[in-house]
Amino acid sequence: MTPDTDMAVPAETISVVTSMIDAQDAVGLAAFIDLLEPADATLVVSRLEPTKRAELLSLLDAKRGAQLAAVLPESQAVEALSAIPPQVAAPLLRALPSDTRADLLGSLDHESAIAVLDALTTDEAEAVRTLTEYEHDCAGGLMVIEYLSYHAALTVQDVVDDLEKNADRYARFDVQYMYVVDRAGVLRGVLRIRDLLLTDHSRSLRTVMLTPPLSVRVTAKLPELVAFFEKRSFVGVPVVDEKGRLVGVVKRSAIQAARAQDNEKMYRLAQGIIGGEELRTMPLRVRSRRRLSWLSINVVLNLIAASVIAAHQETLEAAIALAVFLPIISDMSGASGAQAVAVSTRELLLGVTRPTEVWRAVWGEAWLGIVNGAALGVIIGGVATLWQGSLWLGVVVGTALGLNTLLSVCIGAATPLLLKRVEIDPALASGPILTTITDVCGFFIVLSLASLAIERITG
Repeated sequence: MTPDTDMAVPAETISVVTSMIDAQDAVGLAAFIDLLEPADATLVVSRLEPTKRAELLSLLDAKRGAQLAAVLPESQAVEALSAIPPQVAAPLLRALPSDTRADLLGSLDHESAIAVLDALTTDEAEAVRTLTEYEHDCAGGLMVIEYLSYHAALTVQDVVDDLEKNADRYARFDVQYMYVVDRAGVLRGVLRIRDLLLTDHSRSLRTVMLTPPLSVRVTAKLPELVAFFEKRSFVGVPVVDEKGRLVGVVKRSAIQAARAQDNEKMYRLAQGIIGGEELRTMPLRVRSRRRLSWLSINVVLNLIAASVIAAHQETLEAAIALAVFLPIISDMSGASGAQAVAVSTRELLLGVTRPTEVWRAVWGEAWLGIVNGAALGVIIGGVATLWQGSLWLGVVVGTALGLNTLLSVCIGAATPLLLKRVEIDPALASGPILTTITDVCGFFIVLSLASLAIERITG
């Protein structure tokens, strides 16, 4: 039977795979998975029950299991690896690129990670431990350690002989370039495959390699790596330590994936989901807890804003038209503040702003806040005046919106930088902080001004 790849929800395909898992038909499973398009295979495996997904990875050979684990959502891959025996997980992880291997092991619970590390060879376990020591968004956390390097004193023939001798082992390496090092492991040059093949085999690598080699430090952060690849069409770049020794290679695809993860994280936070990726295949209690984490915070924030309104209840009763403009002032100034947050967060990501440059960011937004606040204030003030026929109502509403817009953009500019200085993720905390301040200050400003001018508004 061949899989139907046109079905939006491949229920029949899932049923076939489940039956094979129940029958422990490893050969049939491997053949059936091979018939599926990669996207369909990912979809089918992701729709399996967690226990069936773990059994599937246990039944498949290490290479096929690794291919599936690499494309599954990380939460599902980690869940499956935690459920299979360490002796089965180790070969599967061994077949993965070193950066993916380190990411998955780093996401396992401590007990499972230790068990899998014990099942790996000493060198493999040490390599994983080394990679997991680096931050996920720096060159050390993004690099792979599967690369080819040769001593500068070797000849082209020596390299060709090594490639032929170790063809099977090197087959899983993504080899675009080879690197030339000295006896201390310091990067000295880059060797292109075409130069290797089209050069007299008796020549030494010193005479063939490209110099000076471009490289990045192992501590280089994601913005620096993004800037590097945007300026160059390289497939990968060698990574060196503080002494210039070659320690790995960062591939362009890894940078693209890291940026995509950052964007996904920002999207989840914008939708109010805390605690990592959410999939509808997850248990109800997990999904509920992650969403309630955000919703519970919002309850508290709204209670604070409501308390400000309650404190000015008499003013609202006297000028009920103000109630119409409270959410408008809050939302419009909040939108302006969100724009400032986005700019500061973006500049931090690109490395063009430092966390210490708070006043520079605030000053740059303040003038914009004055101009935009004045323009928005005139518009909403004019609407209020025409609607109620009260100039003072228009003055109060327009002034409140102008002042709150100025305040919100200044806070929006400063908050990500201040949070970064105290090592709190700006993407996670900037939104709630800005929302609270914008609502509370907006309500306070408009109701306080209205209290001072209540007689003129109602007169």
